[in-house]
Amino acid sequence: MLTLIVRDSQTMESLMDRFDAMQAFARVVETGSFTQAALTLHMSKTTVSQLVQQLEARLRVKLLNRTTRKVNVTADGAAYYERVQLLLAALDDADTALSSAAATPRGRLRVDVPSPLARLLLIPALPQFQERYPDIQLDLGVSDRPVSIIDESVDCVIRGGEITDTSLIARHIADLPLGVYAAPSYLARYGIPAHPRELQDGDHHVVAFRWARTGKALPYAMNRAGEALRVQGRYKLAVDDGNAYLAAGQAGLGILWLPRFMVTDSPIGSELVKLFDDWAIAPMPLYLAYAPNRHVSRKLRVFMDWVVEVMAAQVPNVTLPVQGPA
Repeated sequence: MLTLIVRDSQTMESLMDRFDAMQAFARVVETGSFTQAALTLHMSKTTVSQLVQQLEARLRVKLLNRTTRKVNVTADGAAYYERVQLLLAALDDADTALSSAAATPRGRLRVDVPSPLARLLLIPALPQFQERYPDIQLDLGVSDRPVSIIDESVDCVIRGGEITDTSLIARHIADLPLGVYAAPSYLARYGIPAHPRELQDGDHHVVAFRWARTGKALPYAMNRAGEALRVQGRYKLAVDDGNAYLAAGQAGLGILWLPRFMVTDSPIGSELVKLFDDWAIAPMPLYLAYAPNRHVSRKLRVFMDWVVEVMAAQVPNVTLPVQGPA
């Protein structure tokens, strides 16, 4: 009996050591630094380094490439990290489910969203999210650049336009109504276009938005009484950031296609004039995407549901797709 107890104790100690090593390795991958990992884990840098070295020795695989300036994960390390991340997330969910705070999701959530969506919709609504889920720590990346969910340890991204990366799971969360707009200063200089075709063939020009995934400006589908066009427009300026795109339009540098939520009930609406009222424009799909092998934790589920809730409450005439289980 004593031998069994000792062996059980040794087994438990070994499991705890492995757990600490996996947690240390995952945090180094996420922060890109032994120093930062040590700070977030409240350990010494030496302890974190030793844990990772022990893990590599046990696995007989090099997980990290270390230089004096940075730490990079190896191919084997990236594959191992994905499995470790799933395990740690599952353990976190198990603890939460059995705790007295089961109704309150908790933990760190890393999300990347387009800059106008963050500035005009999500950030103003965040106080309600934090009040509802006070134990969720949200790391919000705000950009229109392509983000590698795995390499940058992001839980999910929100993106406008179709998701072409088949390695991701994409949840269609909304269809955003679009409009065509121009600044009064632009219209005073070039006049008001009578037909969308003038953006292609006339003296008018647009501000082009280069989608990060393709590096290209995409055409917009427009129709009126059976007349259908795909309009891209000639441009003198192209940008790849939503805030820069809007600022260029406000400065009179060209005509814009904008989600209507950016203009309706916003100070921006007083700075821009809506064009082509009698034309219908195909809406912009909005997706929330995450890695297929990324554990969909409870905190990620409530964040996704909250984003849909914000869309329904804040975006006029938005279309919300019927959702199945995530």
